[in-house]
Order: sequence, then structure tokens, then C-alpha cells
Amino acid sequence: MTVNPGHVPPQSEALPDDRFLDREESWLRFNQRVLELAEDPGLPLLERVRFLSIFSSNLDEFFMVRVAGLARRMATGLAVQSASGRQPREVLARTGVVAHELMQRHASCFRKEILPALEDEGIDLLRWDELAETEQERLRRLFRDRIYPVLTPLVVDSAHPFPYISGLSLNLAVIVRDPETDATMFARVKVPPLLPRFIEASPDRFTPLEDVIAAHLGQLFVGMEVVEHHAFRVTRNQDLEIDDDISEGLLQALERELLRRRFGPVVRLEVEESISEGVLDLLTSELGVDEGQIYRVVGPLDLGGLAAIADLDRPELKYPPFVPSKEALPEDASIFSAIRERDVLVHHPYDSFTTTVQRLIEDAATDPRVLAIKQTLYRTSGDSPIVDALMSAAEAGKQVVVVVELKARFDERANIAWARKLETAGCHVVYGFVGLKTHCKLALIVRQESEGHLRRYCHIGTGNYHPKTARLYEDFGLLTADPEVGEDVSALFNHLTGYSRQSSYHRLLVAPNSLRSGLVQRIEHEIDNRRAGHPARVRIKCNALVDEVIIDALYRASRAGVPVDVWVRGICALRPGVPGLSDMIRVRSVLGRFLEHSRVFAFENGGEPEVWLGSADLMHRNLDRRVEALVTVNDRAQRDDLLALMDRAMDDHTHAWALDAEGTWTRSLAGAGETLLDIQTHLVKSRRWRTIDA
Repeated sequence: MTVNPGHVPPQSEALPDDRFLDREESWLRFNQRVLELAEDPGLPLLERVRFLSIFSSNLDEFFMVRVAGLARRMATGLAVQSASGRQPREVLARTGVVAHELMQRHASCFRKEILPALEDEGIDLLRWDELAETEQERLRRLFRDRIYPVLTPLVVDSAHPFPYISGLSLNLAVIVRDPETDATMFARVKVPPLLPRFIEASPDRFTPLEDVIAAHLGQLFVGMEVVEHHAFRVTRNQDLEIDDDISEGLLQALERELLRRRFGPVVRLEVEESISEGVLDLLTSELGVDEGQIYRVVGPLDLGGLAAIADLDRPELKYPPFVPSKEALPEDASIFSAIRERDVLVHHPYDSFTTTVQRLIEDAATDPRVLAIKQTLYRTSGDSPIVDALMSAAEAGKQVVVVVELKARFDERANIAWARKLETAGCHVVYGFVGLKTHCKLALIVRQESEGHLRRYCHIGTGNYHPKTARLYEDFGLLTADPEVGEDVSALFNHLTGYSRQSSYHRLLVAPNSLRSGLVQRIEHEIDNRRAGHPARVRIKCNALVDEVIIDALYRASRAGVPVDVWVRGICALRPGVPGLSDMIRVRSVLGRFLEHSRVFAFENGGEPEVWLGSADLMHRNLDRRVEALVTVNDRAQRDDLLALMDRAMDDHTHAWALDAEGTWTRSLAGAGETLLDIQTHLVKSRRWRTIDA
């Protein structure tokens, strides 16, 4: 397809004002789909436990970032009406209603379904009073040796103000009475976050840590009567606010802000239903929360800690393990010769990350013909072999440039540590642009071939260079020695590390300059093809679809009769199936064993499909405030495989959730005698991958 960079989409009749779903509620409905997996009795039990944990952790992040951000904008007068037409207070109120419903449903699933099912399998999660005397005695010794020394009870009286409660910390609110004066006082005991969330009382029998502490409060308040105690937990605003002032080092500014983040305003107070009104009134008054921010649930709180239970060594209660394929690249030949011969498309976790992407960087670090390695790092693991390889390459005298994104949310501390380690090893570390996050997934290797000329080898991916999450996240990566891609990636790195103003590329679309406009132009091209009687279709796979410009382009395509398929994991603000607006649009969501994370964009292009993959979701932040990159897939067989995968996900006989015009997601159900295809299981079992017999 040839695109005119100055092309302006034709104006059509006005689109309705109510054409967007609310993004905050859409996110909560994504987490509802996670909860539905926990509720599914057909899934392995410990995987259901893991989905309960994921739901809880997801909701924590939602409150820390989205709810806190909205509350902050309202407090500063910067909040505006959402694209869905809701006023900020309406959004916040609706968010609270849905979140309350989901938290109650989550607690009910844990209590009524998961606990009995675990008990049937010989795994017990018990409260203190349900433990045997021998178990209580063992935990008394554990308390004395490992827990008591790290506890700090803080009383509140005229000389001791109400203590600061850190975000996501679990606490006990304790009322004690002095038997000599009959005076009562409030005290707070923080549950140590570095100890296990659930303490093993005996093999496969666990109790919450706060129950162990509560049973021994008399040792913390000697001579006092413990009148009552209740667990509570607060969530604070934990989104970073960094002033990207080039006069101050970003790393130092970020470190300072990380310290301040602990003191953000409270946006949620979680309490057990059994809490007394007196203690709750004191907490709400001291923490400055209103009724809508209080979440009462049957305990225990903080079920994100269930991840440790899901990790128990009970393979019969988990998904069958599998070995990722090593067939994408020959193990007995040079990786560089294999990539020179043809572009290689890898699909993680089904294709091994270790023997493809990681191998490329490690082989480049040790190959004497490699002169330079350039790479972006957004997130990576704590013991990253890729970071080790980059440091080894620098120590061997190769030029190594690493663009580290310090502001990768909740990975800031880890990235600061790796940035300093890379610098110490002699790597050139760049922190990207002022005002932009560097989110693109790029690696560039410059190698002198035996003939004497230089050749560039590239990796462009949809996921992070993270060996651990590569076993859990579904992502694509393209490894290529194509000269045009090499030229493009070189230009983009020059843009990231210098002052190049490159805006046009051969095989890349790059945000924030050309990605949104490039996608919109291709959607408009499909409209033109449809009107001219040529094959036309749009297929999109992404994590989130929020950008109004993209959504409006898809609405125009639907009105013109262009079929549009959207495979989205999380948020979707588009309303499919609205008569006269989006009749031709279908939206599906796939959730399961692996986190669907790849981004793929396909256009029928008159019968010669054009397929792109890369790092960008269809959100304002990705298209306007991040450096993102998409690469076009030129190999016909690889394009066909990607298109077939997307069609399979949209098939009515594939297990998925379908979105309707009102924002309701409906899980597909098998008919009589029918078995729905689980696309992830299908990929694990297909001819290129083998399953281990557990």
C-alpha cells in the first residue's frame, strides 16, 4: 500500500455522541473476566487460586493508578468529562459500585468455592481457631522466634499521633484497655510484608499471618486487656509525578519521587465485615476517607498473597507443563546465518525465548565479528541473562548502547539498579526522551561479515526482554537482517540517543509521529477499496482500544461495509454491533493460561494483506506520549499464519468473550455435543510444540 503522508480522511456524517464505552468500567469488566476464570470449575484448582490472586493484584493497581489519578484530577480541578459522556464524579461513583460488586464476588468465590475445593485436595487455609493445638503451639514458637522481633505496636494518645499507614500494607487495628484506669486506647500493628502471607502450620495447612499476630497481641501489650482487633488495609495513589526538567537528572528525580510515593492520598480502605463501627469511624476519620471508599469484605484481606498457595508443588492441580519449541532457529548453525537466510517470526511462549531472542543477544556478545549492540529495556528480570550479556559485550570492547526506561510503572527501582550496573560495566546508558516513555522493543546488532561489509541484525518485538515473563506472556518477535529494517532501526536509535528528527521509515511505523496517522490512513484505504469493489477487511489484536481517533476510523469503516475484527485483552471503549454505526465490527477477548500481550494490525489491502506487529496499544499514552514501533511482516507464509491465528480467535467455535454494544462481555458456551477450541491449548499442542507428561 502506498500512503500519502499528507492524506486527510474524508469527512462523513457526524458520529453519535454516545459511541464510546467508559474506559474505567471497561477495565473493571476485564478484571471480571479474570474472576470468571477463578470461578470456572473446569480449570485446574491451583490455577483458579492463581486467578484469584491476579484479580486482587490487578484491582490494587487499578486503585493506585486509575482511581487515584481521577481523584487527583478532580481535587485539582483538572478533571473533564470522559469520552463516554460521564462527568468525573459519575465515573468515580460508577467505578465504586462495580468495584464493590466484584470484590464481594471475589471474596464469595474464595470462601464458598475455592476453600472447600482446596480442602477436598488436602490443602487447608484455616483461621487461628480452626488449627489443632499442636499447630498453634508450633506457631507460638514461630511467633516468638521470627515474628515478634520485627513487630512495632504504635499506640495513639495525646503524645502519639495516628501513625502513617503505608499503601497496600496489611494492619491490625487494636483496642486495648488499661485495667488500672479503665481507659481504652487505639493501637496499630503492621503485619510485616516480608514474611509469608500465609503461614504453614503443618504440611499443606496454612493460616493468615495476621491471625498468628492477633493470637499473640497480649505479648505486645503486656499488662493491658486486648478488647478487640480487626484487620484493615489502605490503597494510596502510587502513580509517579515526574517533572521532566532537563536541568535535573531524571534518575535522581525518580528516586526522590519513589520516596514520596509512599505518602500519596488514600483512595481505598479495605476492612473485614466484622469490624466494629467505633473502630471503623476512627479509621475513616484519621485516614480521611468517605463511605464510598470503604470496602467491607469477609476476610482474610489481601488475597494477592494466594499466589504462594498457587505455587505449591501439586502438579496434578495445575496446567500440564510444556517445553517451548526450539525449532524456530536451528541449534546447530550460526544464528546470524539463519537470520540472513530469511526473516524469523517467533511466537512466545510457544517458541522458546531462550533459544531465539536471548540467544541472539548472547551470541552477539561473544561473536568477535559483532562491533555494536543497541537495545531498549523497558522491563527485565532481576537476574536477566540479557543484561549480563550486554555487560559482557561492553567489557569485551564492543560498543553497547542501552535505552533504559526508568519510568516503567512499578519497575522503577529495578530499572534504576540495572541502569547503574550497565553504566559500571561500560555500556552507554540513555534514558530516552524528556516527556516520552520509550516503550518500543528493539535490538540492533552491527556485525562485520566475512566479506568485509557491515550487516545489521534486528529484533522487533511486542513484549519486553524479560526471560521469566516470556514463559507467561504471549508475544511475537521478528528477527531480520533485511537492510531496510536495519536502516530503520538504526535511524530510530539515533532518534532515541541523539537529536535526529527522523519521521519517515521504510518498514516501521513510529509513535508519536506516524503511528496513529499510519493506522488511520490504512483503515481509510480499506474504505476506499470497499467502495471500489476490492477486498477490504481490518483485523486488530491489542491489549487495549481506547483512542477515539482510531475508534472513529473503525466506525467509518463499518459504515462503509468493511468487516472489522478486534481481538482485545483488556479495555475496549468501542461499541460493537450498534445498528448504523458498528454493524460490521466484532470484538472478542481471550483470557487463559497465558497473558495475551501481542499487538498485531492487519489490512486486507485489496487482496494483498498488509500485516504489522509491535509494541503499541491503541491508547492515548501509546500513540502520543511513548516511543512505539510497529514493523511490517513481509514473508507471505508468516502473514498467513498471523491472519489464520486472528481468524481462529474470532471463530464462534473458539472459547472467548464477546462484547456487545452496552459494554457487556459474554463468555462463549459450547452447544450440545460441542467442544470449544481453547486457542492457547491448541497452540501448545500443535505440531511445533510438545507437551510434557506430568
